[in-house]
Amino acid sequence: MMKEHAAKYVTVNALSIALVCISTMAIQIPIPLGYMHLGNTCILLTAAMFGPGTGVLAGGIGSAMADLLTGYTQWVLPTLLIKSVMGLVIGYLAWGTEKRLRMASPRTLLAGVAGIAVMVFGYTMAGAVLNGSFYTGLLQVPGLTLEGVIGLAAFYGLGFVLEKAHVMRLLGRAG
Repeated sequence: MMKEHAAKYVTVNALSIALVCISTMAIQIPIPLGYMHLGNTCILLTAAMFGPGTGVLAGGIGSAMADLLTGYTQWVLPTLLIKSVMGLVIGYLAWGTEKRLRMASPRTLLAGVAGIAVMVFGYTMAGAVLNGSFYTGLLQVPGLTLEGVIGLAAFYGLGFVLEKAHVMRLLGRAG
């Protein structure tokens, strides 16, 4: 039974990392200092569905791999840190003590908004440090905010569909 649990854990995390990486790379819309993408939607989903551990791994590694593979190498380390914290915050807040996702709960909305706030703040600060100017870091805020709002809307759209389809039960988790 322990081997089955370990195999499921490794599989869920590996697939979550790949999902975040691919969704980040699939559509990239340039914004100042970077690009807009749908990877945040997948970070929100995986962290909320599987908890903070998967959120850290999928958010950090998946996003950093996307930066590395698409030529944004200067962002790999900041992305690893920012998206790991984002996944941790989302997973911790959305999963709660029940260790299950409820899309319609205020806790899930708080988790999503907090995760997006971590992302916007983190990239604003990283942009300021990498470019030596706080003003330059601030140039990202409108694009990052729009990216976050779109990611949150897509998270809710997909999340309600997955919840209605009882996907968590099919995966062997309470839901």
